[in-house]
Amino acid sequence: MFKAVRIAILLFVLFMVATGTWLTQLRSTDWNNSLWVKIYPINGDGSEASEDYIAGLSVDTFAGVEKFLAREVRRYGRGLERPVRVELGTPIAEQPPAIDNAGSMLDVMLWSLKMRWWVSGVTGDQDRIDPDVRIFVRYHSPKSTLALENSVGVQKGMFGVVNGYASRRLGGRNNVVIAHEFLHTLGATDKYDPASAMPLAPHGLAEPDRSPLYPQKKAEIMGGRIPVSHNDAVVPKDLGYAVIGPLTAQEIRLVD
Repeated sequence: MFKAVRIAILLFVLFMVATGTWLTQLRSTDWNNSLWVKIYPINGDGSEASEDYIAGLSVDTFAGVEKFLAREVRRYGRGLERPVRVELGTPIAEQPPAIDNAGSMLDVMLWSLKMRWWVSGVTGDQDRIDPDVRIFVRYHSPKSTLALENSVGVQKGMFGVVNGYASRRLGGRNNVVIAHEFLHTLGATDKYDPASAMPLAPHGLAEPDRSPLYPQKKAEIMGGRIPVSHNDAVVPKDLGYAVIGPLTAQEIRLVD
């Protein structure tokens, strides 16, 4: 009898958590109100260069993200003037749990649970009211780190972990990755080949009907890159060279 009661309570808790998550996700893509996105800087490589860069950050550093979302939401006929409001959080000293990109589905699920626990622990002191989406940006000095780890955005937890460069010159590229992972938290899916990182036609292209097809002039944000040929693509220097494609717009409920 006691075991049955425990199981019933657990099922009820899981149901309430699932319902709360579903309602949050539904509200985040109704495009009736601004989404509050908070960005938390982290010194990803422990370098003095990254520390100095983080000290110089301001909310203006991420203005490109707000402008990109406002432009694209307006382009799809939504009247919301400021769909995203970015706030800069206090830097966080603790590194997030590492994710094994080659791990199993169970490994990914365990990582997601660890992340949720970590998120609540490191943001509790500064977040009296929870933002809609949390993005943790791990900065690395470009002088010591050439290739960055993969970034990730999680819809069920409404959080993202972005690996970026501690460089003003590369700030626009960082914002491209931030916008990409932010859209993952709203339900957008990747539109590139994970093996080659090449955008997949047609949905991963900004202009799938362009003739000739290549070179493209912009990137579809979830395709991630600007294809200049069928086997070569470049990362956009900023969000002025990115758009939200029709399928991505459907996934985040910008269109029916």
